[in-house]
Amino acid sequence: MKAGIRIAAMLIALFLTGCASRPPLATVSSVDLKRYEGRWFEIAKYPNWFQRACASETVAQYSPLPDGAIQVVNRCKQADGQFREARAVATVVPGSGNAKLKVRFGRSPIAGDYWIIGLDEKNYSWALVGDPWRQFLWILAREPSLQDATYESIVALAESQGYSRARIERTIQNSQP
Repeated sequence: MKAGIRIAAMLIALFLTGCASRPPLATVSSVDLKRYEGRWFEIAKYPNWFQRACASETVAQYSPLPDGAIQVVNRCKQADGQFREARAVATVVPGSGNAKLKVRFGRSPIAGDYWIIGLDEKNYSWALVGDPWRQFLWILAREPSLQDATYESIVALAESQGYSRARIERTIQNSQP
């Protein structure tokens, strides 16, 4: 029993040491939610379990709700050619300049962190979104593709925030209905 407790304590210490070795994830200073609304194409992402059925053409639509929250509709094409849709509601984390959102899908009691860590502040033509534990990452754009130089600068920004370039996977965007 004592060996098990020691091993658990060592694992917790290693985890905490790993967390402490990275600075906190920085968000943009502020987001104009009115300008952020609309359709975003997923350009790249960290692969994740809840998108594993998505083969291509992933988009997100953000729309304001009467109570100030944001409706989120994610849509992707599966390998069988059928489209899959997931709906969520996002709420702004107070004091975050609208750069931190909590997103809740369906009736789940758990809300995920959606932090805007990079943004084309002039045109809102691209966004870089992550979470404070660096488990999730999305590169989004208003068009189905980005110029190579723009994409590379966004990936470099992600790397500067502690994300691994090797884990980033491009999303296939063929055509949108």
